[in-house]
Amino acid sequence: MKKILFLTGTRADYGKIKSLMKQVEIHELFELNIFVTGMHMLSKYGSTWKELEKDGFKNMYHYINQNYNSTMDIALSNTISGLSNYVQEHKPDLIVIHGDRLEALAGAIVGAFNNIRVAHIEGGEVSGTIDESIRHAITKFSHIHFVSNEEAKNRVIQLGESEESIFIIGSPDMDIMVSDNLPSIDEVKSKYDIDFENYAIVMYHPVTTQLEFLASNTKELLDALIESEKKYVVIYPNNDAGSSVILEEYKKLDNNSNFKIFPSMKFEYFLTLLKNSDFMIGNSSAGIRETGLYGVPSIDLGTRQSGRYLIGGEEHIIHVKEDKGSILNAFSQLENIRNFPVNFGDGRSDERFIQILEEIFVSEVDIQKRFIDVSYRM
Repeated sequence: MKKILFLTGTRADYGKIKSLMKQVEIHELFELNIFVTGMHMLSKYGSTWKELEKDGFKNMYHYINQNYNSTMDIALSNTISGLSNYVQEHKPDLIVIHGDRLEALAGAIVGAFNNIRVAHIEGGEVSGTIDESIRHAITKFSHIHFVSNEEAKNRVIQLGESEESIFIIGSPDMDIMVSDNLPSIDEVKSKYDIDFENYAIVMYHPVTTQLEFLASNTKELLDALIESEKKYVVIYPNNDAGSSVILEEYKKLDNNSNFKIFPSMKFEYFLTLLKNSDFMIGNSSAGIRETGLYGVPSIDLGTRQSGRYLIGGEEHIIHVKEDKGSILNAFSQLENIRNFPVNFGDGRSDERFIQILEEIFVSEVDIQKRFIDVSYRM
């Protein structure tokens, strides 16, 4: 039986890989192991490691890689140290990581340095900020690439990876987004005590390469939200450098009945809330991808998602800078948004993922990588 180790550091990556983890867990040839770290372990962000336990997963190892004042480089260093010790003892056959977070980079480095094959989910995408550099660095350390679409595959090829190591499976979060098992909106509102009839969702993250503008940008956003007098469900930013600046600004929302603020939210509940919202505003990738699937209008702020593609177009998105006047003007444009769902998968990523593992598994993937020059492909 082969040991497959999944690494998860945030509520977001867990939501995207959960369906893949479940397929591994029930497979007779594989043993699922999970290394839980990052934001999951911080009470400030809701101690979301508990969600994995509620979902029934076993063989979990919890590791605190940071405190609230840790810089990203220190958190990366701590994760490498903790994960390295873990793999020396447990000796996984494959490490599975997702996306562009520092914990995923640590997983790729530890795997490569210990001759453990690494599978990367959703490489080849455009993230913006430091995240994009992290994502592409992970690609260069990884041996197997599970990408969302042809465009992402071409980017991974451009990075010098072998085409035989790249597999298009779609976006794994689609598996959950199109599920018939999502909670009802009434269940969600009851669980989180949300009494708004109509509402929008706010998710605003730090742009780590533009921290000098973060306080003023956040203030412009909040001033616009307050002046609009609409109802908002606000979800904490990720814990990248600068998150404390955003949370400090959020204090001005205290005792304002138009706002409900949450450190985190269970992924399935968030999806139902998003699906039934009037619109989303912020700079989260959810405002590009998930809103597109559900046909929910989105106001995308600033540069964080600059260049991020969307299959089928961006008819549902208004791109504006973090300026109070521009944001208020965007509100007036919402009624003109084409509210047509955009499809970027069929909800069967987990089936493709497990089938590929069955067919190739790691014994057929060379641990020694080499750069494939584009000119050789002509």
